[in-house]
Amino acid sequence: MSTSLVAACIQLTARDSVQENLETCARLCAQARARGAELAVLPENFALVGTTEHEKLAAAETIGNGPIVGALADMATRHGMWIIGGGMPERSDAPGKVFNTLVAVAPSGRIAARYRKMHLFDVDIPAGAQFRESQTVCPGDEPTLLESPWGKIGLSICYDLRFPELYRRLVHEGARIIVVPAAFTLHTGKDHWHVLLRARAIENTAYLLAAGQFGKHNEKRTCYGHSMIVDPWGTILAEAPDRECAVVAELDFPFQDKIRRELPSLSHRRL
Repeated sequence: MSTSLVAACIQLTARDSVQENLETCARLCAQARARGAELAVLPENFALVGTTEHEKLAAAETIGNGPIVGALADMATRHGMWIIGGGMPERSDAPGKVFNTLVAVAPSGRIAARYRKMHLFDVDIPAGAQFRESQTVCPGDEPTLLESPWGKIGLSICYDLRFPELYRRLVHEGARIIVVPAAFTLHTGKDHWHVLLRARAIENTAYLLAAGQFGKHNEKRTCYGHSMIVDPWGTILAEAPDRECAVVAELDFPFQDKIRRELPSLSHRRL
């Protein structure tokens, strides 16, 4: 296994044009690769943040047969890097519903893993918007790990971050890195994003790659941004400013092993 990884989190303000959003992703992935990134994580809803649920349903595709995954494969092969598309609409058999699916693509263009978001965002934000993800999204039911040259990578999406048992499961099954592509709302993000990410990193002595949407997408949605890379001690190695960009940092696995030896909390669990 490689002893280090240069990783990137891509931050963008996706809107209602799939083509324009994918072009932005490709441009930012190229910037990340130019800075040495070997793996890039795109945020949740990287291909589309529409104003109606109909747009999401219309953009849904079968994984491996559509323009969104085709664009991910093109980015991966063009730049010779791993691309993790953090959440896109995948067709389901349920009428009027899709899966919110993460797709990981290897540098060869091969689909290396797929994860369907398990925890759906159904909330009423005080003095804010109402979200009912379950109206148009089917929940996944299987934690998923990606096998990579740097070891196992645990996969999650946005609202999953609030459910620590998922992250325990991923680490118990060998994850050294966990990705958290997200579209955290401004209201919740400003108070909870940093705290939750650092907590998940510390309690699991894992690296977290958290790629977020940023800014005002439409009249209904504004996202917090602050994409970041967090080390197993809870230190923020890189954090995005308030704009579209790529943040890059090096993950040091001998450092992670040292922390796990000196503070072996994972072996002290009483299940």
